[in-house]
Amino acid sequence: MSQIVTVPTQPYEGQAPGTSGLRKKVKVFAQPNYAENFIQSVFDVASPEPGAVLVIGGDGRFHNRTVIQQAIRMAAANGYGKVLVGQGGILSTPAASNVIRKYQASGGLILSASHNPGGPDEDFGIKYNIANGGPAPESVTGAILARTQEIDLWLTVEADDIDLDTLGDVQVGAMTVSVIDPVADYADLMESLFDFGAIRAAVAEGFTMRFDAMSAVTGPYATEILENRLGFAKGTVINGTPLEDFGGHHPDPNLIHAKALYDLMMGEGAPDLGAASDGDGDRNLIIGRGRFITPSDSLAMLAANIECAPAYKGRLAGIARSMPTSAAADRVAEALGVPCFETPTGWKFFGNLLDAGMATICGEESAGTGSDHVREKDGLWAVLLWLNILAVRKVSADALALEHWARFGRNYYARHDYEGIEKAGADALMAGLKDQLGTLPGQSFGPLTVAVADSFSYTDPVDGSVSANQGIRVLFEGGSRVVFRLSGTGTQGATLRVYLENYTGPQGDLDAETGDMLAPQIAAAEAIAGIAQHTGRTAPDVIT
Repeated sequence: MSQIVTVPTQPYEGQAPGTSGLRKKVKVFAQPNYAENFIQSVFDVASPEPGAVLVIGGDGRFHNRTVIQQAIRMAAANGYGKVLVGQGGILSTPAASNVIRKYQASGGLILSASHNPGGPDEDFGIKYNIANGGPAPESVTGAILARTQEIDLWLTVEADDIDLDTLGDVQVGAMTVSVIDPVADYADLMESLFDFGAIRAAVAEGFTMRFDAMSAVTGPYATEILENRLGFAKGTVINGTPLEDFGGHHPDPNLIHAKALYDLMMGEGAPDLGAASDGDGDRNLIIGRGRFITPSDSLAMLAANIECAPAYKGRLAGIARSMPTSAAADRVAEALGVPCFETPTGWKFFGNLLDAGMATICGEESAGTGSDHVREKDGLWAVLLWLNILAVRKVSADALALEHWARFGRNYYARHDYEGIEKAGADALMAGLKDQLGTLPGQSFGPLTVAVADSFSYTDPVDGSVSANQGIRVLFEGGSRVVFRLSGTGTQGATLRVYLENYTGPQGDLDAETGDMLAPQIAAAEAIAGIAQHTGRTAPDVIT
């Protein structure tokens, strides 16, 4: 048995887990004891039972293998009996959630900075997921932060690095490490949820698609499922090999970073469906031939048609969306007679609803969609549900969208991101908004009149916990709104997100340019918040 080694350490400032774990530059994580302090704090809070099972995997970005090897040794020293690690250190975030649930692990470490860029000078992250497979709730992340602020030692064992590329079991101290196929369990799960027969039939009849894995983690999953199991042509999956730096690209499936896919789908001879996923596989981009589907609309359209998938027939209990996500899903829920829950941003807030059976499908405007099959958003799952619906309904994505809007109306929607701004200016902007909350209702800005203005607070209907200060909402008469929120997923400076929404009923203009339809909301946002004054920016860095 290997000797347990106690390593003295001192706290680092700023190890607060954000919306999805601790994210910093690689050079920050590479400091002596930095990653170890955080991992030990996780283990101290988790207090694993002797012999507990831990899942470890990541998105393959630079520094993953180094931290995984250290985490394995630390797990052995902290009393875990078994570690399940994805081959090559690879596990997509939804696949990790599935492994935690399937093998009844006590939790898991997911090493990713999601859609953030990778490489020696870029980003890294560590997130802890609990036994239900979902992100740690605020009670746990708060305890982890408190522990990082007082930590004085971490534990490890003397052991060589293990071979992460060979399947099978090895011993590290008294602990067994099982290197598992990162794809097989997940692909089997997807086949159990969806009508693969209907999709295969559509492919045989000529249905085509393009999936851009963005040189990130979903490449192997998409290749196995789309090409090997569903019969799409070889080469349907592009950028399918996970790279430590994502090929030098930003693995964020939006219209900026997946522009080549967008251009393909808007051009002559486009495939029937275009899709992409992000760094760790939990986000998705959906583009039909000639029609981009916003993530907010995608959630609503998937919910409205979810019974096309065998595993969801007759069991839509409810829909959940993050507060900044458009209200398109609310209208579907009302029509179907099920509740729609509005939660703060962060998938962890959906976990209680899913565990309690109160929601079946959840989504965020930031391109995350998922269901109760795991406790994470799941990019490839959303793509497969789209394929399932289109195959069963025998319609195009464009036709499905137009039909949906003709029934429910359309929520024109966009998000404006102001990235890397000075934190002082961002804080002053948010403080100024809070100061106005009492006086905004009744004020008019161009054609818009404010009906309600508040700082969003959420009371969890399952456990009664309260999450306050989750963003500023300005709701206008007629169903349009502007939301202001500081993001928790960046690694430097502050990111201001401004969410803009304009509802048009079924009898209105359902196929206009989004920018034109949101012009009044954009002007109102500037007038209310003074974005240019506080940020020094005259335009957003990214519009999605």
